[in-house]
Amino acid sequence: MVVGDFSKEAETIVIGSGPGGYVAAIRAAQLGQKVIIIEKENIGGVCLNVGCIPSKALISAGKDFSKTKQDNPFGITYGETTIDFKQLQTWKRDKVVATLTKGVQALLGKNKVQIVKGEAYFTGPNSLHVMQEEGSMGETYSFKNCIVATGSRPIEIPTFKFNDNVLDSTGLLNLEEQPKSLIIIGGGYIGMELAGAYQNLGTEVTVLEGAERVLAGFEKDLVKPVVKKLEEKGMKIITNAKASGYTEANGLVAVSYEVDGKTETISAEKVAVVVGRRPNTDELSLELAGVEVGERGLIPVNEVGQTNVPHIYAIGDIVAGPALAHKASYEAKIAAEAISGVPGVAVDYQVIPTVCFTSPEIATVGMTVNDAKEKGIDVNKATFRFPANGRALSMNESEGFVRLVSDKATGRLLGAQLVGPEVSELIGEITLAIENLLTAEDLVLTIHNHPSLSETFMDAAEVLLGQGIHQ
Repeated sequence: MVVGDFSKEAETIVIGSGPGGYVAAIRAAQLGQKVIIIEKENIGGVCLNVGCIPSKALISAGKDFSKTKQDNPFGITYGETTIDFKQLQTWKRDKVVATLTKGVQALLGKNKVQIVKGEAYFTGPNSLHVMQEEGSMGETYSFKNCIVATGSRPIEIPTFKFNDNVLDSTGLLNLEEQPKSLIIIGGGYIGMELAGAYQNLGTEVTVLEGAERVLAGFEKDLVKPVVKKLEEKGMKIITNAKASGYTEANGLVAVSYEVDGKTETISAEKVAVVVGRRPNTDELSLELAGVEVGERGLIPVNEVGQTNVPHIYAIGDIVAGPALAHKASYEAKIAAEAISGVPGVAVDYQVIPTVCFTSPEIATVGMTVNDAKEKGIDVNKATFRFPANGRALSMNESEGFVRLVSDKATGRLLGAQLVGPEVSELIGEITLAIENLLTAEDLVLTIHNHPSLSETFMDAAEVLLGQGIHQ
């Protein structure tokens, strides 16, 4: 399938249409290149179709539904509330996902990017073959430059082969019927986001995590209020638990796991294995193009995304660094501009924000105190808690805090760690501040609207400077 003017030659071919691929294609086209983008599944990639966007749709619906089941101080009494899970999934698929994917396809068309549907394999350093239909001969395409943006896929472990009842994250997001009970193996950010979403929708959820705590990528004090709230709602979180296998009987999946040297078993209608993702570099025949692939399937690249073959670039989940959609989009623009000859471009990972859409949300950017100490930087830190913020109190969502880290010598902001209401939206302000080398004093001198959650940055910065008003 080909969308747009048909051609088998391009200045730049982009493989993959996720947040890295489609951004690269559009930016390259804006800069005057003739671009072909190849996608074997759905335009928009994992993020738009079976990842970031649909998961947030379920999370938002779950939060709204959960509120009707909880006591509140507002004097509001809800009647009997139910959820039509099939309707929720239809809304997620047809209104949220479809709107965005159609929008991306329209943007590609607007920028005269030729879309080819099929699976790409390199046949040489300047050519690739695309299989468009099963049993077809496919087509061969040639290029001057290529950007590989094939993303990643869920890891399948040998003792938990995926089927109708043992799911990966994609399967869990696309269930047609809501399970009454669910076991999630893996307590990383994807596992905990989906665990919280299904719990809020009314599913009984158990999380098995092999490490000593869930959300191990975040500092302990950020995770504590999240775990506390989940457990208060009835979620069972079992850590130091090594899942070993499962059996199926009577409509249930029984999972065996070892904890403290003992083998235990727990059963649920569905099991989801969310233990990480693997880069999609193993089925591209990269060796025929001469592209080197490093450890864990990642492709080594330089500061503009070039591989060891200078006209072939790689971005997103298939290169080193966090597997985040916004990182891929950033790298995409750099690669497209480098190919187009824009002078002075290079990736500059000054700060990359990370967000976990749990309840409360977690967001971090830049250095922690420990990060700074490891680099030999003497720092100041200040914490401002949401219970002292008027907007958070008026929302009845006052769990959590904002912590700022600054260079003691210069006052320059180095990092921030947040847990609390809507911190996924707040993190942008402090990311901008760190990226532009601002200081705590710059935050204090910036007038923040009142009442607002963002005032917590100004309040924390005042504490950093020894001028705390509200704490």
